[in-house]
Amino acid sequence: MKGYNSTVGWQQRVTVNPSVRSGKPCIRGTRITVYDVLEYLAGGMSEDEILRDFPDLERQDIRAALSFAAARERRLANSVA
Repeated sequence: MKGYNSTVGWQQRVTVNPSVRSGKPCIRGTRITVYDVLEYLAGGMSEDEILRDFPDLERQDIRAALSFAAARERRLANSVA
C-alpha cells in the first residue's frame, strides 16, 4: 500500500498514567484519551476537524491512536487463537 507506515510509534505518543483519566491510555501531555480520538473519528469527524477542535493534538497523535487500537486488537485476536 502506498503511503502505509506500519511503524507509527504509538509508544512515544500514547501514555498510561494511573493518576490521569483513571489510567486510560491518553495522548502524551494531554488528558485526551485514545478512546476520545477513536470516537471522534467513528462519529465522522475528519482529522482536520479534530486538530482544529483540539489544538494540542498533532496529526501523528491521531495516527498513533489508530495504531494503538490496531495493536490492541491484534493482541486480543492472538490471545484467543
